[in-house]
Amino acid sequence: MPARLASRSLLLDAADRDGLAVAVGERGHVLLSRDGGKTWTQAEAPTRALLTGVWLHDARLGWAVGHDETILRTRDGGATWQRVRYAPEEEKPLLDIWFRDEKKGFAIGAYGLFLATADGGDTWESRTVVEGNDTHLNAIAEAGGSLYLAGEAGSLYRSDDGGESWQTLESPYEGSFFGLLPLSDGGLLAFGLRGHVFRSEDRGKTWTRVASGTEATLTTGRELGGGKVVVAGMAGVLLWSEDGGRTFRLRELDDRKASLAILPGTAGGVVLLGEGGVRPIEKPF
Repeated sequence: MPARLASRSLLLDAADRDGLAVAVGERGHVLLSRDGGKTWTQAEAPTRALLTGVWLHDARLGWAVGHDETILRTRDGGATWQRVRYAPEEEKPLLDIWFRDEKKGFAIGAYGLFLATADGGDTWESRTVVEGNDTHLNAIAEAGGSLYLAGEAGSLYRSDDGGESWQTLESPYEGSFFGLLPLSDGGLLAFGLRGHVFRSEDRGKTWTRVASGTEATLTTGRELGGGKVVVAGMAGVLLWSEDGGRTFRLRELDDRKASLAILPGTAGGVVLLGEGGVRPIEKPF
């Protein structure tokens, strides 16, 4: 059902491609923007499940995931969505999704949940990342031809064969990771609990801790070009870097609301999405 204040509701993820931005969140809300996040409209979605992740292949084809192993697909730029998976009896939420092309993709989630599709989402196969490991998988990202997973208890994994097999990476700490951010210079950021940020320049073999100046949980990041990187999280925390994530400056937004996704804004600004719905920030620093 349409919600008049959907753009102010809890939003957990966002994606943009070819002029289209899609944000997803509570009660199955799906919001669309075609003007850089200035205005948003609510799309039709066949679920009331909490939606936690979204991926766009192009301006027409995309997928979203959420609780109850819900997976949605759109073929018309987000205007309408089809539910292609729903398994509430499993009691496992999906938390992130990634597609290599219009056919092959992965969805990940709680208790080691890892689903693969080779037909664009019509069918999904359950796979195992590491035998006997049921830690939550929170984020999936591609960098330099390899795939990476990050999760709770310091879990980090890399696949060099398109997700067919995974190797466990030595973790720089034991706390949970909530985000992975591939960088254009070949680096990779991983971030999570208590303000922890780590940078790797050797495909996850080694990690260097980056001072964040905060103990707030960090949940999302975005590279903006020209070495500019922004990372955000709980309690209104916003981290800004102009050297590819090697150093950060800290800002705490007055509203103290959590940010769970970031989109590029206009004139060097950003659009934060999260606890306060959609929040454009014209001058992050």
